[in-house]
Amino acid sequence: MKEKVILAYSGGLDTTAIIPWLKENFDYDVVCCCIDCGQGNELDGLEERAKLSGASKLYIEDLVDDFCDNYIVPCVLANAVYENKYLLGTSMARPAIAKRLVEIARKEGATAICHGATGKGNDQIRFELGIKALAPDLKIIAPWRMTDVWTMNSREDEIEYCRQHGIDLPFSADNSYSRDRNLWHISHEGLELEDPANEPNYDHLLVLGVSPEKAPDEGEYVTMTFEKGIPVSVNGEKMKVSDIITKLNELGGKHGIGIVDIVENRVVGMKSRGVYETPGGTILLEAHQQLEELVLDRATMEVKKDMGNKFAQIVYEGKWFTPLREAVQAFVESTQQYVTGEVKLKLYKGNIIKAGTTSPYSLYSESLASFTTGDLYDHHDADGFITLFGLPLKVRAMKMQEVEKANK
Repeated sequence: MKEKVILAYSGGLDTTAIIPWLKENFDYDVVCCCIDCGQGNELDGLEERAKLSGASKLYIEDLVDDFCDNYIVPCVLANAVYENKYLLGTSMARPAIAKRLVEIARKEGATAICHGATGKGNDQIRFELGIKALAPDLKIIAPWRMTDVWTMNSREDEIEYCRQHGIDLPFSADNSYSRDRNLWHISHEGLELEDPANEPNYDHLLVLGVSPEKAPDEGEYVTMTFEKGIPVSVNGEKMKVSDIITKLNELGGKHGIGIVDIVENRVVGMKSRGVYETPGGTILLEAHQQLEELVLDRATMEVKKDMGNKFAQIVYEGKWFTPLREAVQAFVESTQQYVTGEVKLKLYKGNIIKAGTTSPYSLYSESLASFTTGDLYDHHDADGFITLFGLPLKVRAMKMQEVEKANK
């Protein structure tokens, strides 16, 4: 009996060409597994394509709610943003996909998992770290790194390879952006974006929304409620997280929200330039952070900011299935006990404008914050506080004066 390999299958040209390549070079029984994280109509026609290409079976696994509840939500709670801009759309999805690939491999009795990530990108690391953490006994096949066996270097090569193996599919060799899409975002790389000196061609590029210039001239309000940091409703309507993100994507895309142009530092050591569209996620993170402003004390916010940056790095580097991620997530979740309340925002031409935030656990005191003297604050108390708070500065300055006099 032939050994089975589970192929992470997107239905694109790369993974379609990998099917006959695996059979020809390794004599594997190829089982394709397509993970639906909310990529929409990209899944249309996959079963026919996979079978035509030589796969013995195709799994299409709906992971949308799992992706939202168990991967997106922890990142939102942490306010995890990589290098101040990237909202981790691809990074969050990879551990979810890796986990399901391992589950299918166990179900099918497979001995290997194959992915189509390139040898220059981050995804090879994210997939493989997830697989190693969950199934260290499984072999991992990465065709793009096997240059002695994988000899295709272009879309034209792959199309010709498929044609030679009797696979006539509707792929073209024309240049287009390299994209990754799920419910949270869509990324764009390639073409004019490869030169940071070029302005993105947003009219050609954008998929989930419009540029701020083309957004409506009238702003739109959106109200969200949270319970322990987790979003539970939009504009008064209770929804599960995946539906909330879908709704916010619609609103954010309409108003040109969440378009980021970034040159980021990849794990493998190079810089890469890309444009990310994350309309709903940008709104969701902004609302969550505004609520935390009211509820969290200063010391907790300071540490949580550091932990949010650490969490973003962990996720970006593919280290989801690690004790460190679990520990940082446990800290973050402990800070969310009172992050409950309502946030109102105004969306206008790429901007998210505060329109009011309330919480039963708000630490904001109007009597303390106003210029009117309240019972809890005596202005004279500031004298002693400033004396002690500034004592190290004063002592140092006095010492420097002594040194200066001694040297004259």
